[in-house]
Amino acid sequence: MNTTRELFNVRTPADALQTLLGALHERAPRSAARGDAQAAAGDDAFERVATAHALDRVLAEAVAAPGELPTFRRSTMDGFAVRAADTFGATEGLPAYLDVVDDIPMGHAPRMELARGQCARIATGGMLPAGADGVVMVEATQSVGLTTIEVLRAVAPGENVVQPGEDVRRGDPILPRGHRLRAQDLGGLLALGVTSVLVTRRLRVGIVSGGDELVAPDQAPGPAQIRDINSYTLAALIERDGHLACLAGLVPDVYESLKAVAENALSENDVVILSAGSSVSTRDMTAQVIDSLGEPGVLVHGVSLKPGKPTILGVCAGKAVFGLPGNPVSCMVTYDLFVAPTLAYLSGAATVPRRTLSARLARNIASATGREDYVQVRLQRAAVDGALEALPVFGKSNLIFTLIRADGMVKVPLDAGGLSAGSTVEVVLF
Repeated sequence: MNTTRELFNVRTPADALQTLLGALHERAPRSAARGDAQAAAGDDAFERVATAHALDRVLAEAVAAPGELPTFRRSTMDGFAVRAADTFGATEGLPAYLDVVDDIPMGHAPRMELARGQCARIATGGMLPAGADGVVMVEATQSVGLTTIEVLRAVAPGENVVQPGEDVRRGDPILPRGHRLRAQDLGGLLALGVTSVLVTRRLRVGIVSGGDELVAPDQAPGPAQIRDINSYTLAALIERDGHLACLAGLVPDVYESLKAVAENALSENDVVILSAGSSVSTRDMTAQVIDSLGEPGVLVHGVSLKPGKPTILGVCAGKAVFGLPGNPVSCMVTYDLFVAPTLAYLSGAATVPRRTLSARLARNIASATGREDYVQVRLQRAAVDGALEALPVFGKSNLIFTLIRADGMVKVPLDAGGLSAGSTVEVVLF
């Protein structure tokens, strides 16, 4: 394989990713029908887990509300439950007088129905008694003796009251298939009594690091050697995205050794990442190994991207296989651009887990047309107006502390030719 020739025939990042995804199949059921998803529950690709432990898991079926929420009329204020008609026309100068006939604490049902001219003391979240249709805030009342209040402001029917089913009604679709569960989602599901959910299983991602120069982090490097970084940064990124990282160990720059370890990783995992050196000969070897693992093999070799041009994307025996650059910055950038969205797709996730924010660019960023550039930035507050600024952190792609000093990265579009200081940019947060 002529790597030098192929690297000149590079793809845009978007085209490269679509080429890869087009050769794969997501694991989640394609139908949102509940029956289909339940039928798939016996498949190894899915599992039912306790809702309380399902944070960041991807739903394999849509969830509909099994009941309504709230299930009873609730007060949104501390005050008095009233018949709204009894307060009409009430003002501070001409208050309405009501008899207090009940005290309704949280978690207790009212003991009686309100008649005309009666009210009940109620706490926020308390259940309204029969006959009541509004709540007067305690601040709009005054006590007159032990069992009578003055209402100083009228309330309308339904005021300060949450009605049954106002939050969600029985049968309402609440979460779609492919939704990545957040903390608030877990709370909402548990509020409805949904104590388990069908989710896609976590993907197993094998990591193969190659290079004669690499030693384990707990070893002292010899002359011309360095400690392995990529295995552990990749593992952390994979686990951040909700999947299982499986380190295959360090492999020397020997074709037979790399192929043997990669074959084993492919048989034991759903996705494989080969992180090798950046020399042309090493890239050649990585591409040859991927081609040897199964059809169709290498799909993309070279992306119009900086850092990360030598990236390799392939599919072997139906599984995604990546050849990522050995330089730490390039490796992390290409993981976010290609591996993360692929894992999301294979999990049936509707979106890639990614946090972004807008900031003002503090300095010019130069770029060559015809490629996407990803530049690390540090966030800071401008001394003049306190606006959030993105300050470029320039450094070579083999320097890990370029990433450590940065809070995120900014994309320079393919043919932009750079970005000007003062422009608003989207920062992808690390």
